[in-house]
Amino acid sequence: MYKVILIDDEPLARQLLKSYLSSNTQIEVVAECGDGFEGLKAIQEHQPHLVFLDVQMPRISGFEMLELLDNPPSVIFTTAFDEYALKAFEAHAIDYLLKPIIKERLEKAVQKWLLQAIPAPQLQELAQQKVYEGYQHRIVVKDNGLIRIIPDTDIYYIEANDDYIKIVTKDGSFLKKSTLSYIEDCLDPEHFVRVHRSYLVPVKQLVRIEPYEKESHIALLQCGAKVTVSKNGMTKLKNLLGW
Repeated sequence: MYKVILIDDEPLARQLLKSYLSSNTQIEVVAECGDGFEGLKAIQEHQPHLVFLDVQMPRISGFEMLELLDNPPSVIFTTAFDEYALKAFEAHAIDYLLKPIIKERLEKAVQKWLLQAIPAPQLQELAQQKVYEGYQHRIVVKDNGLIRIIPDTDIYYIEANDDYIKIVTKDGSFLKKSTLSYIEDCLDPEHFVRVHRSYLVPVKQLVRIEPYEKESHIALLQCGAKVTVSKNGMTKLKNLLGW
């Protein structure tokens, strides 16, 4: 028997999925969750084989929830996003179901998963793909076993740190397994600028920029930190600030 968890903030959507899945004797729905935090706890408790996951939910999104899992299970997305947006992750998820969900389409997705008989896809990579329009205004991190949501307004700067990024805030520094390029794509380019391959800085933090050596510069931030500004980063700043 395969364990399945349903994660969707719409009770009727969960009810419909559970009704469709009830005829499959190979599947047992072990938990239903209304948001990403509940889903995270349920996955850690039940260790399901498959999760039906909504994308847009309150508190944290489906993608943010996936980022917090070290070994995510197989996932079939249930979403109201159109075909164009879904193509961005079609090759990585087991499948996606476009709402309103049709029973035949769900059964096809489940059969696809059952026939694969391979380890779960690289959902960490999936979690780091921007598949919806608009920019994030927060970053979700694990902090000593707890989940912390960092508003973008609290960020002093973000620094690349091997396979992680270091997010420096008014409340201290936090590590997150991610790339600086991914975070750059998620945050509003009108408010955050990649001044160097290792630094992403909020525009509001900039106090002044001083020449350094050769074609590089140093940016002094309101928090008191100094970060290197590359030639390319200087060009971005000039374009953004209209220098």
